[in-house]
Amino acid sequence: MTLLDRFLSYVRIDTQADEHSNASPSTAKQLNLCRLLASECEAMGLADVSLSEHGVVMATVPATVPHDAPTIALVAHVDTSPETSGTNVKPVVHANYDGSDLVLPGDPSKVLRVTDNPELTQLVGGTIITSDGTTLLGADDKSGVAVIMAAAERLITKREVPHGPIRLVFTCDEEVGRGTENLDVPSIGAMVGYTLDGFGQGVINAETFSADLAVVTVTGINTHPSVGKDALVNAIKILAEFLDQLPKETLSPETTEGRDGFVHPYAISGGVALAEARILIRDFDDAGLAAHAALLESIAAELHQAHPKASIDVVVTPQYRNMREGIAKEPRALSLALEAMHAAGLEPTESPIRGGTDGSLLTSLGLPTPNLSTGEHNPHSPLEWTSLEEMHTAVGVLVKLAELWGRERV
Repeated sequence: MTLLDRFLSYVRIDTQADEHSNASPSTAKQLNLCRLLASECEAMGLADVSLSEHGVVMATVPATVPHDAPTIALVAHVDTSPETSGTNVKPVVHANYDGSDLVLPGDPSKVLRVTDNPELTQLVGGTIITSDGTTLLGADDKSGVAVIMAAAERLITKREVPHGPIRLVFTCDEEVGRGTENLDVPSIGAMVGYTLDGFGQGVINAETFSADLAVVTVTGINTHPSVGKDALVNAIKILAEFLDQLPKETLSPETTEGRDGFVHPYAISGGVALAEARILIRDFDDAGLAAHAALLESIAAELHQAHPKASIDVVVTPQYRNMREGIAKEPRALSLALEAMHAAGLEPTESPIRGGTDGSLLTSLGLPTPNLSTGEHNPHSPLEWTSLEEMHTAVGVLVKLAELWGRERV
């Protein structure tokens, strides 16, 4: 099976996660892809293939070196973002890309513009894959899934490549912060891991945001509007005031870059009696997170003074933490990834990622896990796209990385 065939088959399977579900996985449909991956691993001849009741798939490419080389893990997640539909994905393959804007056929108002995606200028003549514009594509992270499976196939069929044991790990619910919830990290048995969940090509993320989720709940008083004077307390209006008091020129994804953190309301729901906003809090250190949470608490306190009959509660839940210090405990995790990218003809870039991966949680659990490029672009959007050539390059990086780790000793 070609890399393109793999990718297209994976993105057609709806695996959208649900952050409001307490089930594990959060949506049963994720298991459809998990079962397929386990079956493909078995058909490929990989060892130790397992599929847990929670959808975690693991398998092993057996070592080809005689010495005791370190085991490394290659990790990707099967779920897609709750923010854009993943139902009935119709991938569109733009072969021999000519460098022009791409109008997506399912919704012509969705146009992948070169001015907004300057990376496209470096990919003329290649193959670009998009959705039809009515859904996301699912390259986040099915590009990573396809790249890992293609690399495993190459290693299991070309046994002349010297390498140690390679563990494949596919998880569910990464997009809702639960990617390692039912993952037994010691059972992976690896010294380091690599998530394949990154933008473009040649980028290594050894540092991520730290992340919390804030849920702001306003409890009002609902009565019939005809008798509402001095009695009705409208939770919708108070929540709107709360959101309006968030900084407009700073502290948001649309106004920050680099190492700046943000506070990002991304979902609201409710009515007059009860209204809720879900807000992402992001920064590169815990002090920044605490400052952002304190801002939300101060806004709530001020509004409560103005609306004493309302309750305004801010509940902050930790999601993941910056993996910088954990990765530093095993320097080879980063140095060999850099060497593998050089060997693949790339000039690698180390960049802190303004987001998180399963690697954030895995690193905190004792498995240093940087993140590597897989050709993803515009994730979580109907304008999401990927490059087949960048995915092929990522496969080559993994094969070389396996070989470099095969020279090491435990």
